[in-house]
Amino acid sequence: MAEQQIQHRKTVFEEIVKKFKVEYHAGGATQNSIKIAQWMIQEPHDVGTFFGCIGKDKFGEILKQKAEEAHIDAHYYEQDEEPTGTCAACITGDNRSLVANLAAANCYKKDKHLDLEENWKLVEKAKVYYIAGFFLTVSLESILKVAKHASVNNKLFCLNLSAPFICQFFKDNLMQVMPYVDVLFGNETEAAAFAKELDLETEDIKEIAKKTQALPKINTKRKRIVVLTQGKDETSMALSDEVKSFPVLKIDSKDIVDTIGAGDAFVGGFLSELVQEKPLDQCVKAAHYAANVIIRRAGCTFPEKPDFN
Repeated sequence: MAEQQIQHRKTVFEEIVKKFKVEYHAGGATQNSIKIAQWMIQEPHDVGTFFGCIGKDKFGEILKQKAEEAHIDAHYYEQDEEPTGTCAACITGDNRSLVANLAAANCYKKDKHLDLEENWKLVEKAKVYYIAGFFLTVSLESILKVAKHASVNNKLFCLNLSAPFICQFFKDNLMQVMPYVDVLFGNETEAAAFAKELDLETEDIKEIAKKTQALPKINTKRKRIVVLTQGKDETSMALSDEVKSFPVLKIDSKDIVDTIGAGDAFVGGFLSELVQEKPLDQCVKAAHYAANVIIRRAGCTFPEKPDFN
């Protein structure tokens, strides 16, 4: 069944390329966020280090090139069992549909990459860590190794809920990591799925944020922060003693080109201020700005310099 699905997706890709004018953009949720954070910061370069898995192929070479152009210090685990992952994005108005062939993205191996001395040294050097929830389906042991390092050394570990199916089908993996999470990101549909799976007995976004913030945490020196977005509606941020609301920047629907990278850009904007130890309100402001810029363009792309202060 899985083989049939993969073959069907490959056929869809071929059909799209034949029938439509296709644009190619280097992506991947976490890489998008790191790219945006670097763009927001501008100088110095190589603020963010990225680990991931690619194939030894044309798309893998493009990803390496694009990471270099974006001034990201990317270290890929390169393998030849699977090709570099691809995702077709079909956009109609401000609606989107994604068809992914994860391929190499599913092949990351802790012992073959993360555990290597030169790579682990980069982990030890970092102060803030961000991992998308999608990776919970690939290498839980890699996530836990990084999360435990962050916790023991009182560094910031950030996670994204990423998609409702993560909460629904990988809940056990997610809940093994949750006690280490200092900053949790999610949108309204992911938050609703999370609340349902954990029997939080509420559909109110602020209550979900508040109850998630209060879940058990191993590093008690840091209080968890939960940041939940709702598209054009206000963003909620739960701290230990309050839930704050932030209106998003207004945008005319005719100016929206592509919402696919909005969540990734939001995180990237937030992280760009977080690593500079700016106030949390400023982190949200930067997150809203970055998302607002990205949805006006195709793919997770941006102008040469940000106009943010």
